[in-house]
Amino acid sequence: MSEGSSVQRSANAVLSLMSYSVILDLAASSLSIREAQTENKSLMMTQLGGGATISKEVPLYLEGALAASRYDPTFVATNGQDHRNIPLKWTSISGTGGVGWDFPIAENWVVRPIFNFSLGKVASDLKVANWWINYKTGEEFKFFDNGTMNAYGLGGALMLDYELVSLEHEIDMELRLSQVHLQSFKSDDAVSGHADSQTANLWTRYRAPSGMTFLNRPLRYVLEASHSHYFGDQAGVMGFDYLSTVGAGFEIDSSDYPVFVSRTRFIMRFMFGPNVSGGGVSIAMSF
Repeated sequence: MSEGSSVQRSANAVLSLMSYSVILDLAASSLSIREAQTENKSLMMTQLGGGATISKEVPLYLEGALAASRYDPTFVATNGQDHRNIPLKWTSISGTGGVGWDFPIAENWVVRPIFNFSLGKVASDLKVANWWINYKTGEEFKFFDNGTMNAYGLGGALMLDYELVSLEHEIDMELRLSQVHLQSFKSDDAVSGHADSQTANLWTRYRAPSGMTFLNRPLRYVLEASHSHYFGDQAGVMGFDYLSTVGAGFEIDSSDYPVFVSRTRFIMRFMFGPNVSGGGVSIAMSF
């Protein structure tokens, strides 16, 4: 395989990983994968974001997210005689915004088309021996060793949203289909890459009073579940094409006090999918 095609394949792989960060998705919002043999973290991914509709009178929907990831793969390099494991580190940061509009279709139901845009940057860090430096002096080495790649993304989503609020309980459910095209631009050494990714996500949350009070408001218990299926270039790039989560926790209502945060949720989640499983704790806030 030619050097140019190898660089192209590597650049596309980087953007396929970034697509997990630029699509708003609960399952991939905080993801850490360890190697089974060494317990080393080969992937860490964090996404902080959210969205909301301004009001029923002005059904403008706005969303946004900031994300960072670090991927530490290992590949085998050879000069024809020696074979060595070369540690390669990719670090990426990205920001995503979205603008949508709510169209009511029935009581408690809305359809929400969303336009999304993203910007991201990937930096690579390759620790290599001198023989590898002498052997690889072309575009591939330059891309791997302290190279950078900028990327922009354009896409959209279609969401079906159900929301029921009552004194007894609150139910939220969202079915979302997202698509994004990532394309590199103004990157080092004329490296170019692209990725087309799609995600189908079903998310639901149930909240109800626990019978206790805290901060003069009912203390609610919270149950959550989600399922995300990945299509396009990101499918299988990390060994799975879907992830599911189940979670439980509680929610504190601070709206009786003059503070900016109205609700704070603490959720413990269990995640599972093909060849991957794990758990974690998350904190979310409503304003």
